[in-house]
Amino acid sequence: MKNWFITGVSRGLGLAIAQAALAKGDRVVGTVRSEAPELDGAGENLVLLKVDMSDEQGVVSAVHEAFKVFGGIDVIVNNAGFGLLGAVEASSDEDVQRLFDVNVFTPIRIVRTALPYLRAQGRGHIMNITSIAGRAPGVGAAIYAATKFALEGFSASLAQEVESLGIRVTAVAPGQFRTDFLAEKSVRKSSAEVDYSPAVTAALAAMSELNHHQLGDPKLAAQAIVNTAHSANPPLHLLLGSDALQRARGKLAVLMKEMAAWEDVTVGTDFKD
Repeated sequence: MKNWFITGVSRGLGLAIAQAALAKGDRVVGTVRSEAPELDGAGENLVLLKVDMSDEQGVVSAVHEAFKVFGGIDVIVNNAGFGLLGAVEASSDEDVQRLFDVNVFTPIRIVRTALPYLRAQGRGHIMNITSIAGRAPGVGAAIYAATKFALEGFSASLAQEVESLGIRVTAVAPGQFRTDFLAEKSVRKSSAEVDYSPAVTAALAAMSELNHHQLGDPKLAAQAIVNTAHSANPPLHLLLGSDALQRARGKLAVLMKEMAAWEDVTVGTDFKD
């Protein structure tokens, strides 16, 4: 049995992960901003903490409380976050700051607060929910992709830092899953409009049409995440969804081709002696 701390369990992937963990007989401490999720039969195995992910002290207090509730936490899932769509020029300082606060600075704050507990335990698994947008970005979501790219880099370096302490790290990059992520109540759009980029306009229209028609099943994604947490040798990088796999492979192919084409320039900057 594992004890979980999952942020953002009121709906979407966070709710599905909580359900899958409870179904396996694990215990869950989950955060909600306002609405409580419908998790029948959870009983004493589920504890909900009300916290706004942009509230720095509230987040820190929630982590401390989570480790007290069941006497320790085995798996931390930084899931809470939101999207920001639109052209870069249309984004405001406020848009960017809030997105980085919730999608990047809060997960880092949670990890920093939790690490002393995990070190004392001599074990733990940190799972950061990133996005395929952080590995193979597309049009119309540059700021969102930047936050997920940051979390990917943080996870990769953190994994090397804590491996000797018995702590594992997994960056989970989902593709498109059939949740409310693209719904008006979840995703945000840049506060201004620009008309210079037909590519952005087309991308936003395609994403709007995709809402609730995504290929990925969040219940299966959640089960994969729970199974990964119970694995003896979990991966550092985990893709979820055939669309994520296709995008990641495409990005790698382009990257390898470009590296080869510019290799002479790359190695030509070394000292000649």
